[in-house]
Amino acid sequence: MTKGGTYASPPCMAGEVDPAYFDPLGVDPGQARDVARWRRAERVRLAGLRKGLGQAGRAQVSDRIAGHLGRVLATRGVGRGCVLSGYWPIKGEPDLRPTLTDLHCAGVTVALPVVETRAAPLVFRRWTPETKLGRGDWNIPVPPPDADMLVPDFALAPCLGWTDDCYRLGWGGGYFDRTLAALTPRPITIGIALNAARLPTIFPQPHDIPLDLILTEDGVAATRPDSRTHR
Repeated sequence: MTKGGTYASPPCMAGEVDPAYFDPLGVDPGQARDVARWRRAERVRLAGLRKGLGQAGRAQVSDRIAGHLGRVLATRGVGRGCVLSGYWPIKGEPDLRPTLTDLHCAGVTVALPVVETRAAPLVFRRWTPETKLGRGDWNIPVPPPDADMLVPDFALAPCLGWTDDCYRLGWGGGYFDRTLAALTPRPITIGIALNAARLPTIFPQPHDIPLDLILTEDGVAATRPDSRTHR
């Protein structure tokens, strides 16, 4: 916990500690347990894919994704006056921090997600390259409690796994889904993933919310058919 009582941005590990952490929302308990068990196994496998790339391989993937992301954001009209939520990479996630710095320099307002209340939607606090970050429960850097709270127009979401219909497999805390369910209007959401992390399905549950598109080192890998091009 940080000095201001905030928790770290995702991935939250609560879902791995207790699969019942998130409410199955009416799903048959046996089915929910089976899905949670399958997801735990897939998280281990997919995390191994990242680790297997090695430091040089992960850096190359990050650079390729960053190039594609710049083109996607330009196509979507991201520029001065827009608010974009990024993420601070951990556990081999693609490192897009140089891109966040470039966006800030171009006039885009950049935010990072913060868990300030457990089992509740995320909040987004402003980040700049000069922001002095604190440390959250999982030792993830987060903006301080006095950083401006923002509502993003666009949000990047690191994915352990992804599907052609733009569902995301994360670390299991459920925070991103809660946040998308609560935000009106919803930000345009871009999943950041390895191409090799594609899954046939994540066995979507009622709380799972698909992203708008998935971006990998090979470019745009999936787009939700009803995804909006503008807010």
